[in-house]
Amino acid sequence: MVKHKSKKKVVSKTAKRKVVKHKTSKAKSKTTAKVKSPAKSAGKMLVGSVVHFFDKISVAVIDVKRPLSVGDTISIEGPQTNFKQNIKSMQIEHSSIKTANKGDNIGMKTNKPVKSKDLVYILPKQGKEKH
Repeated sequence: MVKHKSKKKVVSKTAKRKVVKHKTSKAKSKTTAKVKSPAKSAGKMLVGSVVHFFDKISVAVIDVKRPLSVGDTISIEGPQTNFKQNIKSMQIEHSSIKTANKGDNIGMKTNKPVKSKDLVYILPKQGKEKH
């Protein structure tokens, strides 16, 4: 007589899984930082912004948004910058110009150091009033 080996059935036990409750939270609304629009005070108009500053020669590269001329009085303002100066000269690609138009990148010597993203305003011309 031949004995047959019987195969044992393997029964896998299923363990109970822990139920993890996730906290349901309300969707957070994304808040965007509000950009402060430049206040129009005393008639000054935004002319452009500083793109780069060469500190050794004290020259600012300005992206012009409105026409700007030699002789105009400008105000350069930023978080750490606030001063006024007259434009004595401007250059585009090493050639002197009298007027800069919208879209030009000009080089201009500044009286004080400026930072990138500082804003440049043109101040109204002070006419001499006769009484």
